[in-house]
Amino acid sequence: MKKNILFITGKLAENNLKKILERIDNKEFDYEIRNLNVNVAALLTTDMIARRIGDVKKFNKVILPGKVRGDIGELSNQLNIEIQRGPEELKDLPTMFGGKALKYDLSKYEVHIFAEITDAPNMSVEEIIKQSNYYRENGADVIDIGCLPNQKFPHLSESIKELKNQGFYVSIDSHNDDELILGAKSGADYMLSIKSDNFHILDKVDSYPILIPQNGDMKSLYECIDKCLEMKRVFIADPILDPINYGFTDSILRYKELRSAYPDIHIMMGTGNVTELTHADTTGITMTLMGIISELKINHILTTEVSNHCRSVIKENDIARRIILAASENNTTPKHIDSALLTTHSSESSKYSHKEIKDLANNVRDKNYRIMLSEDGIHLFNKNGIEIAKDPYDLYEFIDVEGDIGHAFYLGLELARAQIAYQLGKEYEQDEELKWGCLVDHEIDDKLTFKQTSSTYKKKR
Repeated sequence: MKKNILFITGKLAENNLKKILERIDNKEFDYEIRNLNVNVAALLTTDMIARRIGDVKKFNKVILPGKVRGDIGELSNQLNIEIQRGPEELKDLPTMFGGKALKYDLSKYEVHIFAEITDAPNMSVEEIIKQSNYYRENGADVIDIGCLPNQKFPHLSESIKELKNQGFYVSIDSHNDDELILGAKSGADYMLSIKSDNFHILDKVDSYPILIPQNGDMKSLYECIDKCLEMKRVFIADPILDPINYGFTDSILRYKELRSAYPDIHIMMGTGNVTELTHADTTGITMTLMGIISELKINHILTTEVSNHCRSVIKENDIARRIILAASENNTTPKHIDSALLTTHSSESSKYSHKEIKDLANNVRDKNYRIMLSEDGIHLFNKNGIEIAKDPYDLYEFIDVEGDIGHAFYLGLELARAQIAYQLGKEYEQDEELKWGCLVDHEIDDKLTFKQTSSTYKKKR
């Protein structure tokens, strides 16, 4: 016997929900859709649903919009029926019923991230540990302790030992041979960098070397690689990625040549030479570099977050490596796999046309203002009519809040969000924060009631 499922939604999503449910092949359930008389389903709370849902005795299950706030367990007990929260994106609803997965497995990755603390000598051990924890939380696999030329690092050994005590993988990064040896003997897992003129260090320590060319000479790198292979010594090779305008393209070709010459060795790319030295948002740069890294089967990257515009680059690399692997495993381009690196724009154009919004506005019977976007601009409407503008200042004469300062503040906030979204081509939903991808963490607390999360909404009602 087929299950009978009740789907809860709002006015704007009702037609899309119908279309999606109709497209599910071989449905093993019957269903009914109930529009609970709100424009945007995300504005629903479990308290509102309990008051408006009506009789549910003939159903086996109720499925709520993914962004509904509140305790669904409590609602389930109250209505005496199984209740399930749907996906946040309506397009992913078929996956609940065995449809084709629209979400990819992002739990796996292949590229390892070395995160460099560039000025470790100027930091205390406690500060180094704090920074290392931050990097690890954002996806770093190895903490690279950077030494500074001609500057003493008296707590180098102590820092590495403490990092190892706290379960970190560590690399020592120095141009000074004595610091490399001390770091390795203190427990560093890797040494940056070893080249032909200090290759002898490998006779003294067991840490894994990162091999680089001597003064840019690739022949010297190949000689070091061959020696390590002969010694059966574990190593990583890095032909060095050069900054843009300083040999960037040629350096990419060096990685390609190295991979062709040695198909099975581990290779590292220092992506910080591009992200740090290019004054542009790093998400796109990071994803492009990760695409090159994937195609050349590069195993490790070295990066850092010194410049302010690179403040989230480790997290970005963690996301990018997962997206790229998912794309590779599914034989597809890295599009529509995850939106975390879409920080400025949105993957979708405006959801609604001017006509659709105008039709909706014609049914409004109260004075509360609604704000929606189309490709034509920002729409502001209530029972008194609808206005459209690209600049919120042009809506000023239309707004009447009768001296309600709270409502005025609320409209100012929402119109500012709407303007930003319109200018950048982002999605906008009234009463929802704008989405900035991996740059801003966004969490919904299911235990909070709508009154607690939106006092301004309570005031305007």
